[in-house]
Amino acid sequence: MERLFGLPPEKARWLMVFAGLVIEFCLGAIYSYSVIAVPLKRFFEAPPPDGLGLKISATEMQLPFIVFLLVFALVMPLMGRFIEKYGPRKVSVIGAIFVGLGWFLASLATSPMMLIFLYGVIGGIGVGMAYNCPITVSARWFPDRRGLAVGLTVLGFGISAAIVSPFADFLAARLGVSTMFKIFGIMFFLLIIAFSMFLRFPQSDWKPPYWKPVQSKATANIELERSKMVKTLSFYALWVCYSIGTLAGLMAIGVAKPVGLEVAENAGISESEISSLLTILAVPFAFCNGFGRPFFGWITDRLAPMKTAVLSFILICLASALIYTNPASIIAYAVAFAILWLNLGGWLAIAPAATASFFGIKNYARNYGLVFTAYGAGAVAGNLLAGQARDIFGAYIAVFPYVIVIAVIGIIIALIGLKSPKSE
Repeated sequence: MERLFGLPPEKARWLMVFAGLVIEFCLGAIYSYSVIAVPLKRFFEAPPPDGLGLKISATEMQLPFIVFLLVFALVMPLMGRFIEKYGPRKVSVIGAIFVGLGWFLASLATSPMMLIFLYGVIGGIGVGMAYNCPITVSARWFPDRRGLAVGLTVLGFGISAAIVSPFADFLAARLGVSTMFKIFGIMFFLLIIAFSMFLRFPQSDWKPPYWKPVQSKATANIELERSKMVKTLSFYALWVCYSIGTLAGLMAIGVAKPVGLEVAENAGISESEISSLLTILAVPFAFCNGFGRPFFGWITDRLAPMKTAVLSFILICLASALIYTNPASIIAYAVAFAILWLNLGGWLAIAPAATASFFGIKNYARNYGLVFTAYGAGAVAGNLLAGQARDIFGAYIAVFPYVIVIAVIGIIIALIGLKSPKSE
């Protein structure tokens, strides 16, 4: 194959991984919403001329975030055939337009309901369009290290909050929340456009010159279309396991600070004393989320999806048990939530790698798009479960025994069904 970017293809492909990481970094800024919502709510409620003088509930402020994730998860499956037909570069560029508009137009929102559409719907469409483009590229260029390459690509999505959150605080404090949205809109638009230029598919028969695939009767020549994929036990097992993994992780993202405040209260520490520490902990949590992708991708390459999934669920059980049995320990809280955030990142590498391994590369974009709807299901279920635990039992920590039970169910499903369709 001809040289790419002046390099041999086996080296140039790493540039595409880096480009994908930057694109995913821009898309992953949604995980900073909990930080952005604080000055935004303050602006909505401040009396004129400093604000809009509205009365906003906490639930109303969460709706744009929930809608964003739902739209993201629903749009992504629709993009597979367009990525295959028009190529990852063109689809990613169109996604960049929607992402930029979503952030920029959010500066014009005069209520949470407007924010739901301008930010949640438009921005969610953009992320849904662009998200799978770099992942598909990495999966095709790295048949030899698929888990690692995909994990490194989506690393950007996970670590985004660690960098965007403090930057958002800085901009909002000095320039105002509206200007902050405009700056992010322009910045994300330009970055995604620029790095989308690196995205391209290899030839269908390309493979690294030094790599010889090891094939067996169980894995040889597996290339399933979506219509055939949905008839396999492997698909449903992967979908349910993915839902469980993201349920635990996205719940941890959504209630990280409230749970930390509960733990501090149990330990006799006031909110004013602990609040800054809990904000700082969001940074290592985000890095755990980010580096969970290449870490679990690397493990998936060596242990296969089933064993990696079981390992993830065991860690979720241990983390949930740790925080539930130590409700007054800040150290236990930090360790438990670091593990939960790590596992969320892990599933965003396990699931795409498993999709390619079980169902092939030819129809990967369409197949993983459908598998990814499990992310949306996990986002809704996890946050509803945590909210119900708080409303019924008066504490978010009460949710963790249920998380343990669900993770155990995940282990059983993984052992039974998380395997190649040809071995079913």
